Amino acid sequence: MTRSDKEKFMSAALDEAKKGWGETHPQPMIGAVLVESGKVVASAHIDRSGSRCPEAKLFESLGRSPAKTASLFVTMEPGPSSNRLESGVRAIVESGVKHVFIGAHDPVVEHEGKGSDALKEAGVQVERRIRIEDCEDLNLIFNHWINHKTPILAAKSATTLDGKIACRTGESKWITGEAARQNVMLWRRLFPAIGVGAGTLIEDDPRLTSRLDGEEEWCGVRFVIDGLLRTAMERFLPAIYTDDFRDNTIVVTTDAAGTGYIRRLETEGVNVWVLPAANMKVPFPEFRKKCYDVGINGIYFEGGSKLTSELLHMRELDYHFNYRAPILLGDDKAKPVYRGMRIEKLSHALRLDRVRNETYGDDQLMRGFVSYPPRLDVDETVFSNE
Repeated sequence: MTRSDKEKFMSAALDEAKKGWGETHPQPMIGAVLVESGKVVASAHIDRSGSRCPEAKLFESLGRSPAKTASLFVTMEPGPSSNRLESGVRAIVESGVKHVFIGAHDPVVEHEGKGSDALKEAGVQVERRIRIEDCEDLNLIFNHWINHKTPILAAKSATTLDGKIACRTGESKWITGEAARQNVMLWRRLFPAIGVGAGTLIEDDPRLTSRLDGEEEWCGVRFVIDGLLRTAMERFLPAIYTDDFRDNTIVVTTDAAGTGYIRRLETEGVNVWVLPAANMKVPFPEFRKKCYDVGINGIYFEGGSKLTSELLHMRELDYHFNYRAPILLGDDKAKPVYRGMRIEKLSHALRLDRVRNETYGDDQLMRGFVSYPPRLDVDETVFSNE
């Protein structure tokens, strides 16, 4: 089998895994396909229940013994982190398949290779690292959760070529085109939670749901970062405090907020997290811990400049999505996406690692993990949980 063939069939396994997009938490997305005579004859993925490994489901759906020359392609190595070390390996060995191709390894370094070793000991030929970068990228939320024991905090921005998110008048709809906005909806569907700051909620009153073409509107957990409960002071409450999904809304505030406003929100059926803080700003380390305690493993922030900049300043942003449109404002008073940093050398700039570049219509998406420079001075006055 050529390298091109191997990559093609692993692509099929990736497509199968993505059928569980946003539905497998806290388990990873995993897909498997069985190939006989150059054709996929069976496939399976981890579904919403996550109760059975895809390998066992695949062989059951096949309804017969695999051909002697059959090959199995699976996007993640059976291992302790995904609770498939025994069940996945057993299903493969009992099937009689002798050729297995694996994409990503187990995300815990100490576990890497255990599944492969178990298969080899049973007489199965194993080849790893087929489209490994794509297979690892598929589970960036799960991998971060397993390795760091904390939810991944990601932020999305949509900017002009010169890094602006709105005109000086505040007009921002729409910087990117429909294809890019649909991709945002796809990521909203993957992350178990979406977050905004108080300023964005007051100005834009967003729904914070995933609305993919041809699919029913979906709503995960919706976080509002509001250190002083400004959003509860409004005469008319934002829509996410009163709509059909309001039970999914959690306002994160501090003990500096007024108890009367907390009661107003709770009366509407909105959940409120009150975190201890030294000032009016929501402490993100405490927020992370609370999310971990309740099992929320990823938050997709769509806040404005202040919230995104504060996450960067506090070194709390793990991952960044930057959509860029072929629009140029060239206006010093247009609203920038980031501010508050004092970068005097390029070597001190924040960078993205493991970068992925994608194109949606005329727009570009660059996304990756945030890599931080040595500690730098910042203008503290620009940060206020908005």
